[in-house]
Amino acid sequence: MAEGGDKPHYHGHRKRMRAKLLDSGPDSFRDYEILEMALWAASPRGDTKPLAKMLIEAFGDFARVISADPERLAEVPGIGEAAIAQIKLLDAAAVRLARARVMNRNVLSSWQSLIDYCRASKQYKKTEEFHILFLDRKNVLVADEVQQKGTVDHTPVYPREIVKRALQLEASALIMVHNHPSGDTTPSRADIDMTKQVLEAAKAVGVVLHDHLVIGAGEPYSFRSNGLL
Repeated sequence: MAEGGDKPHYHGHRKRMRAKLLDSGPDSFRDYEILEMALWAASPRGDTKPLAKMLIEAFGDFARVISADPERLAEVPGIGEAAIAQIKLLDAAAVRLARARVMNRNVLSSWQSLIDYCRASKQYKKTEEFHILFLDRKNVLVADEVQQKGTVDHTPVYPREIVKRALQLEASALIMVHNHPSGDTTPSRADIDMTKQVLEAAKAVGVVLHDHLVIGAGEPYSFRSNGLL
């Protein structure tokens, strides 16, 4: 509370923000304002705008804030455990929403939703992860599983294990997805050679490899679109 019993400068601000959200929708908000409102749960009476702006400045944008590791978030001055938990809740909600838009649906006819999901769940990982998306005969996504995790720039992949798991799930097709923590989506020689090995192993048992996506900064790299499949 300000001196002399005056109300703080942000008095009534939350009420106005709620009204704006309900009347005009989220597109009328800047990134820091969405983050500011999300942090209200962590600070029921405080002014969360300065912290929201500081986080955006520290990490670059909204997506990088909510995707940041708790340890990195903790390095920002003035942030506490409750705020970190609230930010990671936003991250979990974003990934689940993106997943809900592709799970149990034909991913070939909703390709942009698949790209959005891959970026939301994998773009900001600090180490490389190799995922397999398993599809049924109608190209409906039935599972997204981590096949391997590696160091910052290397993930070992075993084609036989991929095919074995596809048969266990009765999958008819696959999409491979892995991230490059460097942000550069250009596939390495090892990426290209491994993809050929998986393609041949899958083909031997009648499983189709639709694509291999490399997630990084910007648009994902598609092996099929670039003539590598």
